[in-house]
Amino acid sequence: MGNKQTNCHHSYFSQFLPEEQAEIDGLFAAISGGLEVLSCGKNRKSLPIPISLETLQAYLGDALPEKMTVRLYDGMRNVDPMGTNMGPTEYVTKEQFVILMSNLLKGSIGEKSNIILKMLHVPVVNVKASHIREFTEDLITSVVHVLDYRNELKGWNVKKTQDFTSGVKELAIQLFSPLKREEMNLKQQKTYWDFDEENNWTSPGECHSDEETDKDHLCCDISLIEDWLLKVPQISTFLNVVIRRGFLVLHSHTELASFIPECKDGREFMSLFNIPAIIYINSHLPTELQYTWKLIFSSHIHGCNFAKFCGNIIDRGPCLLVVKDRDGHIFGGFSSLSWAVKGQFQGDSRSFLFTISPNIAVYTYSGYNDHYMYLNHGQQTIPNGLGMGGQFDYFGLWIDYDFGKGHSKAKPRCSTYNSPQLSAKENFEFDVLEVWAVGDFANEKSSGKKTILDSNIEARCLLEMTGKSRFSDGLRNPCDDEETDE
Repeated sequence: MGNKQTNCHHSYFSQFLPEEQAEIDGLFAAISGGLEVLSCGKNRKSLPIPISLETLQAYLGDALPEKMTVRLYDGMRNVDPMGTNMGPTEYVTKEQFVILMSNLLKGSIGEKSNIILKMLHVPVVNVKASHIREFTEDLITSVVHVLDYRNELKGWNVKKTQDFTSGVKELAIQLFSPLKREEMNLKQQKTYWDFDEENNWTSPGECHSDEETDKDHLCCDISLIEDWLLKVPQISTFLNVVIRRGFLVLHSHTELASFIPECKDGREFMSLFNIPAIIYINSHLPTELQYTWKLIFSSHIHGCNFAKFCGNIIDRGPCLLVVKDRDGHIFGGFSSLSWAVKGQFQGDSRSFLFTISPNIAVYTYSGYNDHYMYLNHGQQTIPNGLGMGGQFDYFGLWIDYDFGKGHSKAKPRCSTYNSPQLSAKENFEFDVLEVWAVGDFANEKSSGKKTILDSNIEARCLLEMTGKSRFSDGLRNPCDDEETDE
């Protein structure tokens, strides 16, 4: 039996590089407290001291929430190295520790699913939808918590963003939603399930089981979890962050570099984005644009002026625009290219619309038309304002030139992004609007000398809106040798 357990340990250890194996060895020793010397007659043997919940909590301290520490401990002690269905052990052996680390950091979808099931606090046969949802909420909370604790939120401040608790619940519901409803069952009877008000699975029809249809009896198996992880890669990434940053092990700067973007010029600003939404929306941006967000417009800071708004977003590269309407709905869009004033649609299929509250979701290109982005002013025959998706006077998202008003029309869906109505009311008034430029800003400033109009983007915007040419390109600013940071 000992050889079988040792071989299992080595097979999982082999998934780590030699230097990673040394890190895992050192981590276990640091948590457990070292080696225990056992004597039997003249023979002495040194064995690793098993980990208790108390030693694990003492090692992690406040790096992870207590709920996640207990989940990880349960996951470890439910690992069965020899496949004997022995049930949870009282303490965690080194073999169990290595297997959990290997499965969560290096394992297949099946191996990760198996560990998640062991972290749900209930026997596998009794797992129901609410357990998975609660686990997802704890996982999201732990990710933000550990990054905040390690000072790795890159300038974002939990207290300077929208309600964190609501953001966790909304993202958990979104990540939880792809679970295959038809695979939920009651007493091994398959049917079609729907959500109730508490986001548990319920059957819309009659259940012919001998027992009452009860959401507490709805069970799922490992195949459901595997399908979920395939559809929602964020779960594996979140587990990776919790392990690497919680235990400070196998830290890779490149692997998590774009997980959360750096916040520039908005550190003391109360953003409409909450931290879970920032992480989720950022994961949908093109990879090269995931590293930095820079605040370039806020109606709170710059005022409610359409010309000022346009002046701040034109020629600034890809942007995220987010709005909060008078009814509290928060929504917006990602523009994949720089905004430009023109009487026609622009952009490309990387653009998308999104909602943050009361639910978080991303709506990508449908393939129906190419009406990605639109910005115009000063015309009598076509709409004046900013729009994304849909068609003239029927946009998926519209900000009117009469700044403070807009619409989101989708009956039943926006043709370009397949999005529903984003706002509470079809025609809305907004309280706050902000825009974040995303990507690399190294080349944002012109390397050449500037004209007077270059230093006054609002005036330049007004000229472009009215169709005037820029005849002052030869007129130089007296301070043209100095770079200005707008």
